[in-house]
Amino acid sequence: MKKIMRSNPKFMPKPVGHYSHVTRVPKGAELVVTSGQVGTGIDGSIPSEFNSQVTNTFLNMKKLLDSESLSEENVIKVNIWATEEIDWDHLYDEWNWLFESDYPSMTIAYVQALGLPELKIEIELWCAEF
Repeated sequence: MKKIMRSNPKFMPKPVGHYSHVTRVPKGAELVVTSGQVGTGIDGSIPSEFNSQVTNTFLNMKKLLDSESLSEENVIKVNIWATEEIDWDHLYDEWNWLFESDYPSMTIAYVQALGLPELKIEIELWCAEF
């Protein structure tokens, strides 16, 4: 069976977070890309507090993965954009809830603004499925 392979080459510095330097997707996999998920509640409300938006964003990502019959094993790349400093303890609590051991590759950037002025975090998922 084909499998997504994740690695951190020995000659590279250890990742500074919970991610893999390299994620290799075998030939024949279907690519599934999501729009950026944000911290809205099910009713469309947007909490003003950053960590509440982070929690909602991860809940929304999990629901989206479930809707496509995907799991954390299918996620190959995560792009995170934030408008304010990330509370890493809180983000990693949510991260480890979703990604128990199969850490995807990751990019994080701080930006001035997202699509709506009240949004503070947005996370996009790239997935592969066989």
